[in-house]
Amino acid sequence: MHDIRLIRENPADFDAQMARLGLPPLSERILNLDKTWRDATTQAGTIQADLNATAKSIGAAMKAGKTDEAQQLKAAVAENKLSLTSAKDLINSTEAELQGLMLGIPNAPLDSIPDGNSEADNQELRRDGTLRNFAFPPKEHFELGEAMGCMDFEAAAKLSGARFVVLKGALIRLRRALAQLMLDTHIDINGLTEVWAPVLVRDDVLIGTGQLPKFADDLYRTENGWWLIPTAEVTLTNLHASEIVDEATLPRRYTAWTQCFRAEAGSAGKDTRGMLRQHQFEKVEMVSLTRPEDSEAEHNRMTACAEGILQRLGLAYRTVVLCTGDLGFGARRTHDIEVWLPGQNTYREISSCSLCGDFQARRMSARFRREGSKKPEFLHTLNGSGLAVGRTLIAVMENYQEEDGAITIPEALRPYMRNAERISADGSLG
Repeated sequence: MHDIRLIRENPADFDAQMARLGLPPLSERILNLDKTWRDATTQAGTIQADLNATAKSIGAAMKAGKTDEAQQLKAAVAENKLSLTSAKDLINSTEAELQGLMLGIPNAPLDSIPDGNSEADNQELRRDGTLRNFAFPPKEHFELGEAMGCMDFEAAAKLSGARFVVLKGALIRLRRALAQLMLDTHIDINGLTEVWAPVLVRDDVLIGTGQLPKFADDLYRTENGWWLIPTAEVTLTNLHASEIVDEATLPRRYTAWTQCFRAEAGSAGKDTRGMLRQHQFEKVEMVSLTRPEDSEAEHNRMTACAEGILQRLGLAYRTVVLCTGDLGFGARRTHDIEVWLPGQNTYREISSCSLCGDFQARRMSARFRREGSKKPEFLHTLNGSGLAVGRTLIAVMENYQEEDGAITIPEALRPYMRNAERISADGSLG
């Protein structure tokens, strides 16, 4: 959420930032609501002070036997109470409208972010790895998995409908090995703290990270009011909601391997084949909480952590910085990492690492206190996939496929796969 004090001080600058995201001017409406709220708050305070003073005067008049004067004062009190109720009603309604407006406004992009309308305007930062030259036409992951008998979309549709998959045998072992490799790398090499947290959360938790109220249609909600998390960013970032942490403990770096759930409300017709876009999937997530002056360096570090997993797996990828038209709601800067999928003959997103500034911390009141300072400051938050497990499985299958339909197991995964070197075309571990 934005700092309304900065909007008061420079509304033109705020409108210019929102214009980069394709939004109309918003500052006038915000400031009008803000003024109405502040005026009503001042009025309520004045009325309450008058009521307090009048109450004392009534007591004095009664003590002095001035009954008529006391009755007149009581009549004034009744009138002032009605005025106070009206002022409080205006405060509450205006505050709710202003809060709802502010919660729906996206974060402001950093000045360095390229302007653009869509992903076509994203800027490539770098590429790594070598694209494999196949002596045969490479297949897509679902062709390989179904032929092995280890990937079953019909069974998943019978159980749950479209955009689900049932994995079996060696492929699910490979998927589990990928997640374990990611966790071990982030914990033992990158210094992140592993967390196990609920996947069912309350409204305020999703408000804190920005999924609510704007993106409710993309989420699943249980009948008793819990929400299924769309990413572990939600729980990891909220670990320090409503807290003030010590500066000496920063940065806080967390990772978690969780199931994630998304309705994919806006993706009708996209990636309907295979398991690229699912309602239920797994990610190994990374979250950092830092001092403001450290967040940009931390963003680059987080991106490197995600890239390092692809490097260990020997997968070719490219890293892009998102333009204003492709930037997510809560991000000030985002690096997307796109892995090469030979079956599709294109790069596809496998990780998105975002710097959010104090946008989320302000929504959830996550703060820190500098040594020697009494006044706390809002933390900066960052999040990134390290990586999307299902999409990494897809990338390994397509890049390491053999002509007969078998899959070579990358060396980094073999210790998790009984030191096997391949998954045979019939789905057995060889």
